Parts: sequence; structure tokens; C-alpha cells
Amino acid sequence: MEKIGLGGGCHWCTEAIFQSLRGVLRVQQGWISAIRAPAYSEAVIVHFDPGIISLATLVAVHLHTHSATSDHGMRHKYRSGVYAFDETQQSEVARLLEGYQADFAAPLVTKAYGFRAFRENTEEFTNYYYRNPGKPFCQNWISPKLQLLMDRFGSSVDPQKINENAT
Repeated sequence: MEKIGLGGGCHWCTEAIFQSLRGVLRVQQGWISAIRAPAYSEAVIVHFDPGIISLATLVAVHLHTHSATSDHGMRHKYRSGVYAFDETQQSEVARLLEGYQADFAAPLVTKAYGFRAFRENTEEFTNYYYRNPGKPFCQNWISPKLQLLMDRFGSSVDPQKINENAT
């Protein structure tokens, strides 16, 4: 099992996206700080089986399910980043980001960071979407992202997880 940190949008949204994928074994939701960006920002840590889902797929999903090219005024709270747990992983992430730039008309604001620290959210706010799919926030923000995930990365989605998590 490997892990990677991902941030860029609301951690409720990011959590739901990655909980829905084949090969993702656990998603921790909270706030991450990076070695060169010590302020905490909403993010998740994704624990995954690289034999089932690759780091490349996880990074592609991440880039396409949040505003990876928008340098908006809330980036201090929603830093667009991929948080690597060692230098080899960080180099791979940097290479992947460079390669995925071709998928986007505008420059990516997403950066490869070295992981520094994590603060996990309280249990009442974890698994947020799948415990509250009918709430307006979930319907307005998370459901469209899950639809985009199904449309663009359907072969990586685990329908059983979606059905299990929805209960």
C-alpha cells in the first residue's frame, strides 16, 4: 500500500471522489501542510494499492475534478497540490504534472509538494458525502464532480464502493 496527499478544493469533495475509486483502500480527510508551504490547507491522504490504481491515474483524477488551473482568492484555504511522502514520489508527481499540462488550455496551478504534517477532521465530518448525499451542498457541489468522475474515469470507479458508501 502507498499513500499520497491531494488538495485543491473542498476536502468533502476530494474525499468523495477518491473514496469511489478501485484500489483506494482508505481516505483520510483534513488539512495538510507542506515542507515549502507550512500553512494548513484542506486536503486528503489517499491510501492506495498501486497494483490496482496507479499514481498517474490518481493525479489525473485529481487534476480533472477540481479547478487545477484557477489561481483564485481562496487558494490559501484550498491549495492545489499533490503532497508526496518521499523525494522519489515527489519527482514522479512533478513529472506527471508536467505531462498532464497538455490536457489543459491554461497553466496548471497544482504543485508537487513534500508532505510535512496532517490534521485529520473529526469523525462527524468524515465520509461526508456518502453519509449526507441529499444535503444541498452535496447535491450542488459533490454530485456533479462524481458524475464527471464517472464520465471521464468510469473504468477506475468502483460501483460497489459507491453503493456501499451511499448507505
